[in-house]
Amino acid sequence: MARQARRVPRVQRAHPARSAPRAERRAHDRPRAVTVLVIGEALVDVVQREGGDPEPHAGGSPFNVAVGLARLDVPTLLAAQVGDDAYGDLLREHLYDSEVGLERLDPVPTRTSSAVATLAEDGSASYDFDLTWDPAALPDAADFEAVHVGSLGTALEPGAALVAGLVVSADVLGIPVSYDPNVRLSVEPDASVWRGVFDTIAPHATIIKMSDEDAATLFPGEEPVAVVRRLAADHGIVAMTRGADGAVVGAGDVLVEVPPAEVRLVDTIGAGDSFMAAMLSWCATYEWPSADELDATELRDLAMYASSAAAITCSRPGADPPRTRDLTP
Repeated sequence: MARQARRVPRVQRAHPARSAPRAERRAHDRPRAVTVLVIGEALVDVVQREGGDPEPHAGGSPFNVAVGLARLDVPTLLAAQVGDDAYGDLLREHLYDSEVGLERLDPVPTRTSSAVATLAEDGSASYDFDLTWDPAALPDAADFEAVHVGSLGTALEPGAALVAGLVVSADVLGIPVSYDPNVRLSVEPDASVWRGVFDTIAPHATIIKMSDEDAATLFPGEEPVAVVRRLAADHGIVAMTRGADGAVVGAGDVLVEVPPAEVRLVDTIGAGDSFMAAMLSWCATYEWPSADELDATELRDLAMYASSAAAITCSRPGADPPRTRDLTP
């Protein structure tokens, strides 16, 4: 309840500025007053729909989270490896249009990472990846209010070790760390690797989001609600998305369940990333509250806001997260 006085409307958050014409803007330009550093893969999803031609979409879980954050008015920098090819141009253009800063990590890959996404009848997607993740260095966590990591960037070596080191540094500095394991067994089929990554990153994270599919790999045999309850007791704010069963969000000893928002489903690509971005936007707006500062009403507000963002993404083809105006009544 003491946090009420600190709250500010989302619309007061400053947008990152477009400081130069598109052709002149350098790839490593940062938006002003960057709030969140997002680290990980940026790739092109080549979406294959039944009976249709392949459709290239900008994607990658950290990439989608960065775009989602910026569209919700949180100044964001994405640190990723992006090549000087047509796919790289597509990614840079998409970041520019959403006002996301890009720090291109060396070495620059000869080709930008990609994933072929094949859609099932229920709108879910399976992926076949062609990836590069071997950054030589990462930005300094001390320059940001919060850090988000997850997915392949935390699991694929040699880059994963750098990410883990940055997470530890952020934790030591008291900087909030957000983590989405986003397990991809098609890239790393050994479930024990993903469990090891979780055990490395999660102790330093204050915000964790996962899907029920992630949980089935990381914690086989455990009920989703029990997983959230256990993790929330140890790690702060924890959310689990469960598709048609909605979402469960916990903070300390408080737990809420929310139903999915009703929507005309196109596909589920990027829905979890939009949920993650909306969670972080909510936390940024309310000055990164700790778990013990949230009551059930506030936690439900967070969960409903994030679920609405995910639902809007499900109503659009590809990973296309909402903007603030889409979520404002």
